[in-house]
Amino acid sequence: MIFREKINKFHFDVVMIVAIFFLLVLGIIMVTSSSIAIADRDFAEPFYYLYRQMTAISIGLILGLICMYMPTEYWLKLNWIFLIIAFALLISVFIPSIGYTVNGSTRWIVLGPLRLQPSEPARLCLIIYLSGYIVRHQSTLRESLSGFLKPLFLIALASFLLLSEPDFGATVVLMITSLGLLFIGGARIRDFLFSFLIVFSSLLLAAFSEPYRLARLTGFLDPWADSENSGYQLTQSLIAIGRGDFFGVGLGSSVQKLFYLPEAHTDFIFAVLSEEFGLVGVTITIILFGILVYKAISNSNKAIEKGMLFQALLSSGIGMALGVQVFINMGVSAGLLPTKGLTLPLFSYGRMSIIITLISLAILIRIHHEVITCDKKIKIKGKRR
Repeated sequence: MIFREKINKFHFDVVMIVAIFFLLVLGIIMVTSSSIAIADRDFAEPFYYLYRQMTAISIGLILGLICMYMPTEYWLKLNWIFLIIAFALLISVFIPSIGYTVNGSTRWIVLGPLRLQPSEPARLCLIIYLSGYIVRHQSTLRESLSGFLKPLFLIALASFLLLSEPDFGATVVLMITSLGLLFIGGARIRDFLFSFLIVFSSLLLAAFSEPYRLARLTGFLDPWADSENSGYQLTQSLIAIGRGDFFGVGLGSSVQKLFYLPEAHTDFIFAVLSEEFGLVGVTITIILFGILVYKAISNSNKAIEKGMLFQALLSSGIGMALGVQVFINMGVSAGLLPTKGLTLPLFSYGRMSIIITLISLAILIRIHHEVITCDKKIKIKGKRR
């Protein structure tokens, strides 16, 4: 009864929930379609990845429901804990008995039967911490360089750990989101521009410091020049997108997912979506993601009007991280950006990715509820006067 009363009193963002629902359904369909051949070959079970993805979605929905009913003030009060959790997760991959290496990258940790990618929850924890830091040190951030450099140093340290895995894509998302939050939080323009130049130079240095990163950066400019090696993934992705035309070849009829396109069910699932549903399916998907990003920014603006700075920053941070990751994933698949190895949120197979994404979206729904509730409280107080 108590739980039912809470549901009845909760102010849901119906548009956001509808967008999440359709993205989840499309994601489940695409994971099934893109992985069925490889799952049958490797595990003799066509729906191997689907079952695992559905389990992760169930966990994400349960944890999301918990976060949706948890006041965001708790996130602010426990702010420092999220910083500790973030660095503990990022450091854990380098512990020999825990870290797990695949294709030269140590991005996973193994805990019994579970294999997790800690960069996903670590990024969310850092967004929560940074939002809290800005609230607590507003005046210092706006008046001195030290107030700006302190959080930037922590983000730089986290980025260094991500690059050491290596995970260049996650680093880019984290840096862009962090700089965006500091800018929204009131950082001085000169401090922001100075740090932006340093970050941009550092990313370029990191990109050119390893031959494989340089090959990715230069390979996407003309993938057909080395279509059998450095440009292989991109050329296969472009073939898939080209075959999709306007309406696509039909669900399940993709040819590129049949062992031609590497990572068809993870990093390059957008190419399979383009091939099977064409420009129409891609446009609908972009619109749905656009709705989520718009809602996050809209929530942020409304929260600022109500004086809820932490909620505004947290909503902006989640929205930026989601938007940047979607843009990079789609840009990579379309040959507009170098290969980064980022998943498409709510679409790509990846248990930790889908769980953290659902938790992040649940926090956005919670912020929407608190903004509406705050608005009603203001109106009630106004009437009493």
